[in-house]
Amino acid sequence: MKKQMPFYWMGIIIAVVLVLDHVVKYIIKTSMYLGQSFPVLGDFFRITYVENPGMAFGIRFDNTFIFMGFSLIAVALVFYYLYRMRNENWLLQLALSLITAGAIGNLADRILRGKVVDLFDFEFFDVSIPSFHFLGLHFQGYYMTRWPVFNVADMAVSIGMIILIGYILIVGDPLKPALKTPADSTNG
Repeated sequence: MKKQMPFYWMGIIIAVVLVLDHVVKYIIKTSMYLGQSFPVLGDFFRITYVENPGMAFGIRFDNTFIFMGFSLIAVALVFYYLYRMRNENWLLQLALSLITAGAIGNLADRILRGKVVDLFDFEFFDVSIPSFHFLGLHFQGYYMTRWPVFNVADMAVSIGMIILIGYILIVGDPLKPALKTPADSTNG
């Protein structure tokens, strides 16, 4: 028996994440100057105000209109799957609601401001990433000593993706039709 989340709860989850995301971003924008940072847990965790004009991890598109188009298509696809999976297990619904909220939160920033406000700044082991081009995307090379700064919307997408991947690995692909056994065909 699969337990479902009422459809309106998915809307509430999306609304709560969006409000939290934009309230936190507003507080950061109005109380800090760009580039300002202060320690929360020593050097391991800081609040740092940065603005990201590109995608996650500083990936940038050469053409902003193409980037916005991809972003809009991604949000539309997430909404499609959210609607399509509205009668599935609550865990799958939660994952899709979080991904939807995060996608909308960052897309709204990109449309309204042209960039996304990021603030959570964590220590990370040193990584060297070379510069390269792939499918029209320019990936900037950099030496990373800290995790790329992120926001509430990014956390929602990441948590949603972890839940979704775990769900698919443990329960199975919800889009794959269930195989009927011979007993099922005689009963129905």
